[in-house]
Amino acid sequence: MKIALLGYGKMGHVIEKIALERGHEIVLKKTTQNTFDGLENADVAIDFSIPDAAVTNISTCLEKNIPIVSGTTGWLENYEKMIKLCQEKKGAFIYGSNFSLGVNLFFKINEELAKMMAKFTDYKVTMEEVHHTQKLDAPSGTAITLAKTIIDHSDYSSWALQDAKADEILIDAKRIEGVPGTHTVAYNSPVDTIEITHTAHNREGFALGAVIAAEWILGKTGIFSMKDVLEIS
Repeated sequence: MKIALLGYGKMGHVIEKIALERGHEIVLKKTTQNTFDGLENADVAIDFSIPDAAVTNISTCLEKNIPIVSGTTGWLENYEKMIKLCQEKKGAFIYGSNFSLGVNLFFKINEELAKMMAKFTDYKVTMEEVHHTQKLDAPSGTAITLAKTIIDHSDYSSWALQDAKADEILIDAKRIEGVPGTHTVAYNSPVDTIEITHTAHNREGFALGAVIAAEWILGKTGIFSMKDVLEIS
């Protein structure tokens, strides 16, 4: 499989390493310093860039009928536009706030716990996410996904980074050097606390999931998620 890497930072380097180990070829390493030359040779593209570049990367691939897997967060105000473009072009697109197998299992656990806790109103939800200092968006896309899932199965209406109202989930977003990513969801009552936590030890879990998603999407048409890839819907 020939892969275009759209974004060649730390994650791009780890994706390249894993892709080569799995027998794939890298035909483009796109940064802010070069163009899309070579994209036409790709079977699939993997986008781990920056929020300002993601929409251009995704739309360019969809226009050229190249399946695109995107793990860039912080651009979702344009998500519906990309969905519409994908449908118009009959393309293939996977967006994931996190491609780690463990995190996607964590998403499912979070969903089931949210359903279970919905009727126990003495428990109030708070969240904490910790990432490395180079991460540009806060809260993380993973934290937003966790919060939105809880909102879908509870009386909460939104989330907030500070001064959360009674119907908002407080997300404490911390940035600490060298932390790949830790997410905790806590249900707090006057008598006890229930917590679930996912802790990433390195970036390889994210990278492997992205490569697996790229392998999976080949030959398909539509809009997908990691739930489809991992068959955990």
